[in-house]
Amino acid sequence: MSFLTIEDIRYGYGTGRFVLDHLSFKMEKGKFHSLLGKSGCGKTTLLKLACGLIQPEQGSIRLNGKEVTKPLSESGFVFQSPTLLEWKTVIDNVLLPVSLKRKITNEDREYAEMLLSLMGIESYMSSFPGELSGGQQSRVAVARGLIQKPALLFMDEPFAALDAITREDLQEDLLRLCEMQQTTVLFITHDIAEAVFLSDFISVMDEGEIILEQRIDLAKPRNAETRYGHPLNEISLKIRRAISGGLR
Repeated sequence: MSFLTIEDIRYGYGTGRFVLDHLSFKMEKGKFHSLLGKSGCGKTTLLKLACGLIQPEQGSIRLNGKEVTKPLSESGFVFQSPTLLEWKTVIDNVLLPVSLKRKITNEDREYAEMLLSLMGIESYMSSFPGELSGGQQSRVAVARGLIQKPALLFMDEPFAALDAITREDLQEDLLRLCEMQQTTVLFITHDIAEAVFLSDFISVMDEGEIILEQRIDLAKPRNAETRYGHPLNEISLKIRRAISGGLR
């Protein structure tokens, strides 16, 4: 049984025109899945449906065989903007999802400190967001998304605004953390090379449909040799052709 199963869904924001039309999609537990495609192809809508933020007009969404009818409590989120609270310190921003549910324990704080250490920003724990660079803020956002050890982590273009070198560093840190926690990830991006580097599976979307599903068998752990090697570029070219309409 798939970990997350989306079957024959339709959704159109009540407009009568379906953004997603009879779409089916599956995710394996503990794997990194990316949705890739041009702006407006339905990627973010599919993510919102997958995490229960909106409900399909037709079809079903199941997590571990149980229908998803409301936002998933066992999920974490990282968005394009870090959306940190300026009046809270870095560690308090990381612990925010916990504090909204219950009292923070020493174990919670130790785990937050460990995540920040793994992200390379442990020395900024007492700093405020305004004192951080864009890349450092993104690292805080990733740590916050992982603080509750989510079964599912949803990421909507979290590194899009960063420079190329910072983005590459964050990708490697993200993979290491998700592997450590065995986190299942649904990641949205417009960047083909980013999707191939990060993913176990890629689904290419166009006009509300999945037009290509690609398993990525690149060896792990992934590093600079992976990123600039021929196998990754070969897969990237196949996906680029699909996005350009070569498979339609």
